[in-house]
Amino acid sequence: MLSLLFLVLSIVGSFVVMPVYPIAVAGATRRVSGLLQSLISHFFGPDSYAPFFSMACAVIYAFVATIVIYSSFEQTRCQEILFFSFFAFSFAFEACRILPALSQQYAFPSFYLIVGTRAMLFGRYFGLFSLFASSVCAAGLEVDKQRILLWIIILTTLLIVSGIPVDSLSWDSSLCMIRAYSGLFNMLELCLVCVTTLSFFITAYSRNSAEYVFIGVGSLLVALGRSLLFSSDTWITPLPALAALAVGTWFICARLHRMYLWL
Repeated sequence: MLSLLFLVLSIVGSFVVMPVYPIAVAGATRRVSGLLQSLISHFFGPDSYAPFFSMACAVIYAFVATIVIYSSFEQTRCQEILFFSFFAFSFAFEACRILPALSQQYAFPSFYLIVGTRAMLFGRYFGLFSLFASSVCAAGLEVDKQRILLWIIILTTLLIVSGIPVDSLSWDSSLCMIRAYSGLFNMLELCLVCVTTLSFFITAYSRNSAEYVFIGVGSLLVALGRSLLFSSDTWITPLPALAALAVGTWFICARLHRMYLWL
């Protein structure tokens, strides 16, 4: 229901912001930074509507993925899929990227831009920590400790997001508000992805199960697709990002469903 709410808000807001997206993108103070964006930016310039398309794709992915997970695992007891579903749902918070364009149409206080940016950042880091938690569950976390782990993720994410300085007057070419320590947090994301993938591979070795090898590859693919989609300001990146997300999600869900189907 929350994913549907974000999707509806994005659709309704699109009728208002589409005419002003070129103005908002032209008003960006710098190109978006990211693990792969620095390579892409040398060959492709920013497009006026690519940020809206990537934002819409993220919200649609959150809605579709949560429905697929629920319909596939409704009667299947699986520890890892709970936190992966949180990862998929976190994409819905990308709807907050519509606020800089709305600010070009309506004069509202910059306070709302800061709040929206922190909500978007909460979704991003909550999703990464949830993906990491899924690998921890695969390594043998007890079921009764999942609630404690979830609260740790939420509180840690809130602590991180509340301490990030946000510039309320400028944004990058993906319509994300400029925030401090972006390079440091890019390295944090890279480390989390590497540890998550390695954890799945170690689980595959310790449990002698090849399924977790595919799940580890799937986690790497969804992290790659996530990075491409969130830092997209050209038309060249959303389609490969969606392909990586689709294949990675299928790897994770199909292999987990196969392992837990008869439990």
